[in-house]
Amino acid sequence: MISTLLLQSAAPTSLTGIIFGGTLPTQVVLLTLVLGSLLSWWIIFWKIRQFREVKRLGDEFLDAMERAQRLEDAYKAILTLPDSPYGRVFRQGVNFFSELRPGALREGSAPGPGLSSAQLEVLRLVLEKEEAEERDELSRGIPWLLVISSVSPLLGLLGTVVGIMNVFLGIGASGSTNIAAVAPGVGEALITTVAGLFVAIPAVIAYNHFASRLNLVMGELEGFSSEFIGTLAREGRV
Repeated sequence: MISTLLLQSAAPTSLTGIIFGGTLPTQVVLLTLVLGSLLSWWIIFWKIRQFREVKRLGDEFLDAMERAQRLEDAYKAILTLPDSPYGRVFRQGVNFFSELRPGALREGSAPGPGLSSAQLEVLRLVLEKEEAEERDELSRGIPWLLVISSVSPLLGLLGTVVGIMNVFLGIGASGSTNIAAVAPGVGEALITTVAGLFVAIPAVIAYNHFASRLNLVMGELEGFSSEFIGTLAREGRV
């Protein structure tokens, strides 16, 4: 009876008491989840700024493309714009075309022979390689959101299992099944599951959002590469 009363008086009765007065395994799990949450939110704010900047640069690039009448005009316009994924893909294509047909983009140059089928296929591969590099750059950090969203609930479940084990060990040691003595231990065990979900939910939402934004940007880059080759064909360079 006395041990039960001492257990009840020592048991934390508030959320902060459960967190800061919990057992070592619970605190380790909670600390790990806090670090994962900080990392995920840092990635979220970073990718928001990055994709917002890519959208702004993409709008400027498309406006310049719409104003250009010929490939030479587009190339001159792009040189005045800030560096962007769209501009890098365009410059890679134009530079490779200039290597195959030196002087073809100079003003007043006489029309030369178009690209052969093999050269056109190589040009397409060059554009695809640049697109892949842009995808790798834009996707940096996004896989970590998937890792955090997958691991956090498992860590929370691990903390809950360990906490429940400690509760049963405590019941066996004290021989008391009083709800007032058991409830704090159960609450401590369950709080890690809540923390795991609290960390995982924003991370999985952000991952799906940024994955869709990445696919949208890559779709625009692929469409532009096709439009670039179409412009070469329209101007008789293919």
